Amino acid sequence: MSDIWRPQPKQEMVLRCWQDEAAYGGAAGGGKTDYLLMEALDQIDIPNYKGVIVRKTYPQLKEVIERSRVLYKQICPAARYNGTEHTWHFPSGASISFKQVRSASFASDWQGLSFDFLGVDEATHLTLQEFLYLLSRNRPSGPNTKVYCRLTSNPGGIGHGWFKARYGIGTVPPMTTMWTKSKVTDPNGKTHEVVRSKIFIPATVFDNQELLNNNPGYLATLDQLPQAERDALLYGSWDSFSGQVFSEFRDDPNHYDDGKFTHVINPFEIPPHWKILRCYDFGYTRPSACLWIAVNEEKRKYVIREFYTWTGTPDVGNKMHHVDQAAKIHEIESTDPNLKNRNIIDGVADPAIFDKSRGISIADDMAKAPNYIIWRSGDHNRMPGKMQVHYHLAFDEDGDPMIQFFKGCKNIIRTLPELIYDETNVEDVDSSTEDHAYDALRYGLMDDPITPRANKLPEMPKYGDPLHLRDDGKNVIRFNHF
Repeated sequence: MSDIWRPQPKQEMVLRCWQDEAAYGGAAGGGKTDYLLMEALDQIDIPNYKGVIVRKTYPQLKEVIERSRVLYKQICPAARYNGTEHTWHFPSGASISFKQVRSASFASDWQGLSFDFLGVDEATHLTLQEFLYLLSRNRPSGPNTKVYCRLTSNPGGIGHGWFKARYGIGTVPPMTTMWTKSKVTDPNGKTHEVVRSKIFIPATVFDNQELLNNNPGYLATLDQLPQAERDALLYGSWDSFSGQVFSEFRDDPNHYDDGKFTHVINPFEIPPHWKILRCYDFGYTRPSACLWIAVNEEKRKYVIREFYTWTGTPDVGNKMHHVDQAAKIHEIESTDPNLKNRNIIDGVADPAIFDKSRGISIADDMAKAPNYIIWRSGDHNRMPGKMQVHYHLAFDEDGDPMIQFFKGCKNIIRTLPELIYDETNVEDVDSSTEDHAYDALRYGLMDDPITPRANKLPEMPKYGDPLHLRDDGKNVIRFNHF
């Protein structure tokens, strides 16, 4: 097999992974597709082994299938590919299938199926719910197989946020094993502790020397992309990607104290005369978000506190009742040093909470004793609200934006830069993403709008300039890949 295909060092590293889940990639040209195809072959000598490689649609699988025809026929000449089934059949009885998840009947199409190996190519094209359903099909098809999942992806796409969070990208050092524990109670009432392991292996085009040798011009192709795409596809940046709505968002810990050219800052004591604005987006099965925004004399705003009803899984609400949410909001306003003893009379909220078609409204319930959390209906015009977020995020020449976030407001900081554009309404945020804290922010900013501002953030290479195409001798980090 080594005469047919020889792994690059990073490919070999992920091939040796033992974890239940391993995510591989992060940039274009890292050899992700070849890796996934070769990983799927690991158990083809076991008669009952079933592997599957998944993408969002069959057209996206075309190149993967064509590559499998090259590799698999050389590695196992007796293997046969059934184009109707999109499945390779091996002499032992093992099989490797290619499947999509786009169809509306996706869940029913997969119901009852089991695959020892689950390979998900370009996983960020899937929602978390789609991925978790696929993962439920990752189970033994018979005796003597190992069951595990491997994912590849570039930054961006509707699944960018959950993929980044699930594999600790930006929060856990790469190539670190992460463990999750959960407790499951069986029908007899016995509790079982389940442990699962995950790891992220980053790879870029610089890890694929064979590609660079065969096509050295590929670097120039990637380098000439727009900045967000270049940073994502050339350097594997998960903070900048194509389709990102608020690409101006910056989180620079080096400037948490001085607040220059960063939207995230260290907390400080809010002066007693500043106005406090409370804003809220309601959710139950998806998270609710409540933000408290301090406003100074210049209408500069600071998100100083958040309340977010999630389970710890991106975009999954903890099903907290709205009255209990009101109690928590009341508690926060009674105890937080920057909020207690303030005259926060009311706040702006999702207009949907005022609906009385099914009886008393959520807003009326939250206003009752003993919580007395009172709301006004927020402005739900989506495009003006989105533009207010842009205007507030824009930096002036001195590096000062009109909105900043205390570093403890982790969910608005996490989700705002991960929002993507809607595929149909291409100027608006995709509302199927985790946009709840953004919606709350949008209501708040529309309640106290500012005039349009241009972003003065300096345009400079964020990760370097390996081809020296923009080298003016300053602000360039040189790479030693060549």
